[in-house]
Amino acid sequence: MRVAIAGGHGKIALALTPRLVGRGDEVVSLIRDPDHGADVRAVGGEPVACDLESASEDQVAEAIAGCQAVVFAAGAGAGSGAERKETMDYAGAVRLIAAAQAAGVPRYVMVSSMAADPEHRGDEIFDVYLRAKGRADAELAASSLDYTIVRPGRLTDEPGTGLVKIGADVGRAEVSREDVAHVLAAVLVAPTTVGQTFELVSGETTVDEAIAGL
Repeated sequence: MRVAIAGGHGKIALALTPRLVGRGDEVVSLIRDPDHGADVRAVGGEPVACDLESASEDQVAEAIAGCQAVVFAAGAGAGSGAERKETMDYAGAVRLIAAAQAAGVPRYVMVSSMAADPEHRGDEIFDVYLRAKGRADAELAASSLDYTIVRPGRLTDEPGTGLVKIGADVGRAEVSREDVAHVLAAVLVAPTTVGQTFELVSGETTVDEAIAGL
């Protein structure tokens, strides 16, 4: 499988890339800063400079042409303002949806957020973020793509354990970025996850068993 990862220099993407490459997949890593290319190559990815906030739909479609799947693992990041939650977390994800449809890429896996909701109330930056993620999720679910929406709990940089809990409502808890990457890799080859939205936290069940139990 040839997989494009938006946010290719992010921590989740840098954990996902070698996992995919190690099983024989090819990874196209969409990055904003060309200087990050060496880091992407070091884990086996093919860096492609493509800024989802400024690139056109056609440019994004060209970047992901020939792929069988895309993973949206990009984000405005901590410390960004409300405006970038709209331009990256919402509009960037939606631009990738349109590009995937235009390029004939059938599979789209979204890294969302627990509590993402287009109707979420509040005026703080995190409230804006949850609305933006919720709106992006809703547009993906309404698209023609074979989607899966993964909503992790609070992300940590702890080593992955390979043990998780997933479901419609798993309760608030943490999960390591490595374990998120493990789940994303498994989802990409699990047809039963198409059309599913689920939450993800650390748990006591192996990734494969947890996904099989959805």
